[in-house]
Amino acid sequence: MQVEIGTIVDGKVTGIKDFGAFVKLPTGETGMVHISEVAASYVSDIHDFLTIGQDVKVKVLGENDKGKISLSIKQTLPQSEQKNTGAKKNTSFRANRPPIWQGTKHTDSSSLSFEEMMAAFKKSSDEKMSDLRRGSEGRSHRRGNSNKG
Repeated sequence: MQVEIGTIVDGKVTGIKDFGAFVKLPTGETGMVHISEVAASYVSDIHDFLTIGQDVKVKVLGENDKGKISLSIKQTLPQSEQKNTGAKKNTSFRANRPPIWQGTKHTDSSSLSFEEMMAAFKKSSDEKMSDLRRGSEGRSHRRGNSNKG
């Protein structure tokens, strides 16, 4: 009797390695829980979460062509706990990019080409550099006049 993919079953930890844990299933088969599937948080040392002989609930993720069964402890947790993985989110570059500002007018950068965005950046940068130069020139002239005296 084989376990079905997607089912959650009880198992017992029979071995622990740096990369994951081996779990004996009710069918007598052994599957492996990869370290990334042990807990919802980052796992640097699997021994902090599992011990040999521990009873665990596992979800059957699949079986490879060599008959090895892939399991997850993390996916047996409630959805709210599974989201706390600490992993980087797969979001697009455009969604995380700050808006382009041209003076006080905001431009939606998602509709601009790279060249247009680069031109807007260069214009904004040149304006800021001019402002900085004017500000520093004004200070140096005041200092020069007060020293003569």
